[in-house]
Amino acid sequence: MHVARNLLERGDSIVGIDNLNDYYDPALKQARLAVLETYPGFTFIKGDIADTEFVTSVFSRHYPEKVIHMAAQAGVRYSLENPSAYIQSNIVGFGNILEACRHHKVKHLVYASSSSVYGANKSVPFSTEDNVDHPVSLYAASKKSNELMAHTYSYLYDLPTTGLRYFTVYGPWGRPDMSPWLFTSAIVEGRTIQVFNNGEMARDFTYIDDITAGTVKVLDTSPEPLQREDLRSNAPYRIYNIGNNRPENLMRYITIIEQALGQQAQKEFLPMQPGDMLETCADTSALEAATGYRPDTTLEEGIDRWVTWYREYHGL
Repeated sequence: MHVARNLLERGDSIVGIDNLNDYYDPALKQARLAVLETYPGFTFIKGDIADTEFVTSVFSRHYPEKVIHMAAQAGVRYSLENPSAYIQSNIVGFGNILEACRHHKVKHLVYASSSSVYGANKSVPFSTEDNVDHPVSLYAASKKSNELMAHTYSYLYDLPTTGLRYFTVYGPWGRPDMSPWLFTSAIVEGRTIQVFNNGEMARDFTYIDDITAGTVKVLDTSPEPLQREDLRSNAPYRIYNIGNNRPENLMRYITIIEQALGQQAQKEFLPMQPGDMLETCADTSALEAATGYRPDTTLEEGIDRWVTWYREYHGL
């Protein structure tokens, strides 16, 4: 939604696809959609990317010049409960997008990968040069699969693709299953928050405006084949980390939310959850070199804006 709004405001025409499913409250999705529908350059088509005929028909009608693919079944913990949703959306759906881009001569496909692909990797900060063959959740495995699928299409069909490994994105309009919403709503309502691994975790929290700016920069920078003899592949294919390059301790993060709300959280300390990662930190040097990407929103600034939006959205 944020990337679409950014592109609309600079004058691009956007065709948006979403199935508006009930993984979380569809009312929030409808509210986001209502914001985008105020722009004359925006067209919305409801449908499922796992439906091959639907995806083909949209591309055949609109022939997009470039594609930003962010539709996915998200969430690490939910992948333990409903694995089939990840296969359908993240594997079948992404395969449909790749095929449509190939047959409709799309100039650049930018797609969402995830920091989760680093899995059991213990080398910090995470680098795109690191081995990512040991995912610890099906969600992570599906995102790694997307990267491999994209490379195949770049190599075989000369389709320029760029995958972005997003690191803990937060901000206004964020998902209700992510920690800013979970913690904020619990604190406001006087409920207990669950703090995993006894708070001994760190995340590379990245504010949505920084993520949006970086994503648009990438969209405008189509990858060219790398002409180097030492490479196994010179396909027009890139993978970048997109994060803040500044991990924050979980307990400090909670404290900042408490300060922004002016309320203390009731905390329940729990062990590490299956599929979780102890720490994430993005090495964003390659993205900065390619596009000039440099996030500048502090966690305090970002959380303050998040809390302001949350209160406005709920009429508090």
